[in-house]
Amino acid sequence: MADTATTASAAAAASAANASTDAPPFQLGKPRFQQTSFYGRFRHFLDIIDPRTLFVTERRLREAVQLLEDYKHGTLRPGVTNEQLWSAQKIKQAILHPDTNEKIFMPFRMSGYIPFGTPIVVGLLLPNQTLASTVFWQWLNQSHNACVNYANRNATKPSPASKFIQGYLGAVISAVSIAVGLNVLVQKANKFTPATRLLVQRFVPFPAVASANICNVVLMRYGELEEGIDVLDGDGNLVGSSKIAARHALLETALTRVVLPMPILVLPPIVMSMLEKTALLQARPRLLLPVQSLVCLAAFGLALPLAISLFPQMSEIETTQLEPEIARATSSRTVVYNKGL
Repeated sequence: MADTATTASAAAAASAANASTDAPPFQLGKPRFQQTSFYGRFRHFLDIIDPRTLFVTERRLREAVQLLEDYKHGTLRPGVTNEQLWSAQKIKQAILHPDTNEKIFMPFRMSGYIPFGTPIVVGLLLPNQTLASTVFWQWLNQSHNACVNYANRNATKPSPASKFIQGYLGAVISAVSIAVGLNVLVQKANKFTPATRLLVQRFVPFPAVASANICNVVLMRYGELEEGIDVLDGDGNLVGSSKIAARHALLETALTRVVLPMPILVLPPIVMSMLEKTALLQARPRLLLPVQSLVCLAAFGLALPLAISLFPQMSEIETTQLEPEIARATSSRTVVYNKGL
């Protein structure tokens, strides 16, 4: 009760200081933007992947954490605005793991996914790939994905390292085998002209990466299909564990992982095939790699927030679609579950 009272008084103090600002009232641990609409989720994930948080100093991080602690305990100094509180929460969530409160290694933060992942995308889309370079870039891409997944995992329950290794190996093997297999098929296709063969080869990374992403999700989260995932009522109370909800969660996550690489690995080859015909790039072929890097960066920056905004983090499902025991355990018409990222 004391914590509730102090938080309420802190909220009142912050609201008084924000009478003239546009920032919504601050809620500790809650998203700034409404999650019921695609636009709200898009704005929310733009905050999460904001690369500017990579440059936050240790001192600024400590100040942000302290400000949130002051809010929690009702000891905010006068004049602190909602905007300052939202900014402090954004910094903390971008840098510290929510379960362990430890700093996430910079390349594996969600805010570092685009800047550190773009060079890998450029490598995946390089023309005239050899067998060795195809294997290398697919391996590097899946290794980076695995590290990001592990660094941002749910750490509330201990999970065996074997599960992550299994998912990682499955993703690498599927990505490399599909990419190499498709490249060999394209090389042996006698009907293709050299120009057409080069264009088709540029699209090979997409089916390889998309298949590997699905493989990774299924292998790493297969246990959820066997044991089910927690479903909650509208008040946040645990209703039970549902295998049907787990299937929905995995399907939504897998679909997100297929949509994510689509603009990243499909748009740049199309754009570059047009740009390469321009007089500028034909006269200055050295500009090809920098231009391709910029195109990949733009596609990555657009694709990531769009893909992860497709479904709410906390998805809703009607109890009539779930197991009979779940429907009997609650009077709510719908329940929610955490689909994961």
